[in-house]
Amino acid sequence: MRLEGWHLIIIIVLALVLFAAPKLPGMARSLGQSMRIFKSEVREMKKDGTPESKTDSDPVEGRVVNHPQSTGTETRTGDGTDVPPSTRA
Repeated sequence: MRLEGWHLIIIIVLALVLFAAPKLPGMARSLGQSMRIFKSEVREMKKDGTPESKTDSDPVEGRVVNHPQSTGTETRTGDGTDVPPSTRA
């Protein structure tokens, strides 16, 4: 007589019913709670990946702000860009 896959499943189910019967409701409750948490996390991940609404999002207009002119020793050009200090003599 050979044991096949469905024989092992029946043996495992019988062992659970006989020896772990008092703990089965708690295990089922824990499994259900874990599945709810997993589903909600997957739903949140899907929601984070999609844009909120494409019709309400308009392009943002901005302007470039120049650096304030300082009276320090560093050299700055008039257009607001920094010039690195000269290291050559």
